[in-house]
Formats: sequence, structure tokens, C-alpha cells
Amino acid sequence: QVQVVESGGGLVQPGGSLRLSCAASGSIFGISTVGWYRQAPGKERELVALIFSGGATNYADSVKGRFTISRDNAKNTVYLQMNSLKPEDTAVYYCNVEFRAYSGLYTSLWGQGTQVTVSS
Repeated sequence: QVQVVESGGGLVQPGGSLRLSCAASGSIFGISTVGWYRQAPGKERELVALIFSGGATNYADSVKGRFTISRDNAKNTVYLQMNSLKPEDTAVYYCNVEFRAYSGLYTSLWGQGTQVTVSS
């Protein structure tokens, strides 16, 4: 039906960069809001960044000025460019996609997550 797949995680040194991708596929009529979230070991899942259908964005204070969320509507893909990474950014990163299916159903779906580790 509909799949959401994150990619681009990995191991990076402090101060380095990574770009995460969140690709949605399947019976999607249109994508609305997409959010990137992260969950570190022993902690609650937290919002990192949101991008709305019109392109407006919102960021957690901890990542403002370092992370940039963007979308390519033609590819049903949202990106998270992460610069100046810190060890405290280490977490599993998930995206959540709100969409309307061709059936008319409006719902949301989580991806499986991608691990980001910032360490020297």
C-alpha cells in the first residue's frame, strides 16, 4: 500500500554533516505535513523539524541554525540536512508522513528509522 522509508544515517564525527531522506511511495494522492523525530536511548521520542504542505518549517530549539528540512513534492521525499553535528544528536531518526490516499483516507505513517551516531 504505502511505505515510508528513511535513509542516510550513519556514523559521523562531531562537527560533521549528514543528509537524511524520507521517501514515501504507494497509493498516495498528496502529502501534507512531514515531521522528523528522534529518539535517543532511554529518552522519549522528540520532534526535530516539521515541514508543512506550503513549505513552512518549524524546528526544535536544539537544532535551529544547524538542521534544514526541505521537500521535493515530485519525488514524495523530504530531506533533513544536518550540519555541525554534536554527540547529543545521536539517536534513531524517524519521519512521520501525513498523507491522503487515493481512497480518500487521510492518515499518517511512520518509517522504520535510521540510526545517526555522532562520535569521534
